[in-house]
Amino acid sequence: MKYLILSVIQIYWKVIPASKRKKCIFKKSCSNYVFEITQKEGFVNGLKAFRFRYQNCRAGCQVFKDPVNGKVQIILPSRIIVEREEMSERLTL
Repeated sequence: MKYLILSVIQIYWKVIPASKRKKCIFKKSCSNYVFEITQKEGFVNGLKAFRFRYQNCRAGCQVFKDPVNGKVQIILPSRIIVEREEMSERLTL
């Protein structure tokens, strides 16, 4: 089953050009992230990674500057706070 997810992602990469894909809020794109997790940790963890990214890499996130430490962060729809190092460059400019 692991290879099913990997194959679907590879087909996605070949069929849809990078310029036509939705822009990810994370530094590592959602498809790359899920591909990597599935490859390293297997089918179940790949599905969990997909679910997490699907639920959080869409509208509803907010970029903010923490008033305490001055760091730029993003709060996801699931209320998880992500540091600047994991955010897409386009969100931090």
